[in-house]
Amino acid sequence: MVSLLSWNVNGIRSCLNKGFLDWFRAYSPDLLGIQEIKATPEQLPAEVVEPEGYGTVWNPAERAGYSGTALFFRKETLPEPSSVETVLGSPRFDVPNEGRVIVARFDRAEIPFTLYNIYYPNGQKDDDRLDYKMKFYDVFLEHAQKLAQKGDAASRNQIIMGDVNTAHQPIDLKNPKENEKYSGFLPIERAWIDKFIAAGYHDTWREKHPGEVGYSWWTYRMNARARNIGWRIDYVFVSEALLPNVQEAFILPDVPGSDHCPVGIRIG
Repeated sequence: MVSLLSWNVNGIRSCLNKGFLDWFRAYSPDLLGIQEIKATPEQLPAEVVEPEGYGTVWNPAERAGYSGTALFFRKETLPEPSSVETVLGSPRFDVPNEGRVIVARFDRAEIPFTLYNIYYPNGQKDDDRLDYKMKFYDVFLEHAQKLAQKGDAASRNQIIMGDVNTAHQPIDLKNPKENEKYSGFLPIERAWIDKFIAAGYHDTWREKHPGEVGYSWWTYRMNARARNIGWRIDYVFVSEALLPNVQEAFILPDVPGSDHCPVGIRIG
């Protein structure tokens, strides 16, 4: 089986100081997509930029210390992607580059797939930013659906991982009633996840753990993580075609280093 993980590290340099490399070496994922790196490769040690045995893709934001994504894939189990995109083909979201997107096509893998590693926008700042978030959602979905229409296995087998910045259902956050008027749990945001799922994509955690409470983010305030007052806003979705290959879906809440924790799947 191949393990694929997603983690919003909330600053890779900070996460490095909290044991990122020790965890990475011990866990040895076949693929890890990280979000909100807040750094460029030039600001990082070589052992992170390209760990031994791994290929990497880096997409830092143009704005210093902000956003950004990266991808690590184990060369022994996943051949080099045949193509990589770091934009969605929409001027509004590609310029300036906020480093939110890596689309990597692994069509030579045992199970061919295309991976989307995405740091979706946060809509909490104001109405304009909420509008930006909702339009980003739609542009991404259009991109994914156009890709699926190509019909080959790698295009049909899609894995979408990242910090979606929305909890889908009341079970996905500790205090749903108190947060229903705030971005991250607004009806319009939750309805978009309904739309996404209706388009043929599956929330792997919820598929494998119906009715189970699991969180992936906890505010740094009020000792929230120790009290498990959290939200599940980090996801791994898969397309309908790939769903039969998903053997496990998991959350790793005990991994320190960020206000988020890794989430992942195993396919085989």
